Amino acid sequence: MIRNVRIEDSDAIAAIYNHYVVNSTVTFEVEAITGTEIAKRIQANLDADLPWLIAEAEGNVIGYCYATPWKARKAYQHSVEISVYLDADSHTKGIGTQLYAALFTQLKTQNVHAVMAGIALPNEASIALHEKHNMQKVAHFKQVGKKFGQWIDVAYWQVIL
Repeated sequence: MIRNVRIEDSDAIAAIYNHYVVNSTVTFEVEAITGTEIAKRIQANLDADLPWLIAEAEGNVIGYCYATPWKARKAYQHSVEISVYLDADSHTKGIGTQLYAALFTQLKTQNVHAVMAGIALPNEASIALHEKHNMQKVAHFKQVGKKFGQWIDVAYWQVIL
């Protein structure tokens, strides 16, 4: 089931996200974050009237996605950046595809024009997911992050709605 986020989802979201924080380079955060911090991020999204969606199975949060403002200046108001994270046991089950389908549906109704997604490389699964939603690679930044003692490239994918 895909639904809108609730503040009380913040601890479950933090648990999913922190798996990536401490075990991978897909996020550039280097320390686990709290449910309280996630609640602040959720509230910021809600205040910006941007979607944050939850995938739920048997009452448990198994994934989430959201859109944030691309940049703060007014002329960027129709552009967003998106992200998706899944519970470690929920990969390859089509949940990311379902989340993004619902997210893109909402974004189209909200007068969003350009959608960007940054992907730390390498990450073939994330690239495949984004390209499945008609996103195309538009930029590649070399060695812009350093985590676990290694330099990491980040590329951006984009789609015009």
